[in-house]
Amino acid sequence: MLSGTVLVLNRSWIAINVTSVKRALLLVFQGHASVVKPDDFSLYDFDSWCELSKQKQYFENGRYIITPRLKILLPDVILLKVYNGYVIREVHLCRRNIFLRDRNQCQYCGRFLPKQELTIDHVIPRSRGGKDSWDNLVLACLQCNLKKGNLTPEEAGMKLLRKPTTPRFLPRLGVKIRKEQISTWQKFVDFAYWHTDISE
Repeated sequence: MLSGTVLVLNRSWIAINVTSVKRALLLVFQGHASVVKPDDFSLYDFDSWCELSKQKQYFENGRYIITPRLKILLPDVILLKVYNGYVIREVHLCRRNIFLRDRNQCQYCGRFLPKQELTIDHVIPRSRGGKDSWDNLVLACLQCNLKKGNLTPEEAGMKLLRKPTTPRFLPRLGVKIRKEQISTWQKFVDFAYWHTDISE
C-alpha cells in the first residue's frame, strides 16, 4: 500500500510528478504539502486528513493503512505548498509507448486491432533516411504496411489520421495508474491521449 502512487501538484495546481504513498504522507506530515480531496478540491493538512479518515463512509471503497492509533486514508492527490516549478521528463521512445500513443489504431485506415495485427511503420522509410523518432513512427495494420511498402504516404496515396508527435500523456510521469485513479487524476491531468488500456 505504501508503495502505491500519488499525483503531485505544484502550487499552481499543475500535475508535475508522481510519488509513493509513503513519500506523499511524509510530505503532508512535515507540512510541505496538503492532501487534495478531488471531489470538491478541499485541502487537508495531516491532522485534518486523519480526522476525515475517521469517517466511516470513506472506508467502504477507500484504501487505507492501519497504525496503532488509527486508520489513515491513502491520498490520491497532494498539493505542494511552496514549489511552483515543473518536472520535465521525456516519454521514452519504445514500442509500448507507440502503442499507447496510437491506441492500437492503424494510423492509415483507422481500424483498432490487437497488438499482434499491428506493426510499427516508418512514415519516411528507413532506406530513404527516415529515423526512429516520435514524428516518424506510427502504428499500421499489416495490410496498410504492405500497401505502403517503401514509399511515403503521399507516394502510396495514403493519408495519416493524425500527424505523429511526441505524446503528452502520463508515461512522461513514469507510471501506470490504477483504473480507479483515472477518475481522480483526470481532473488534474490532460487525458487527451489516454486510453484505459494503459492501466492494465
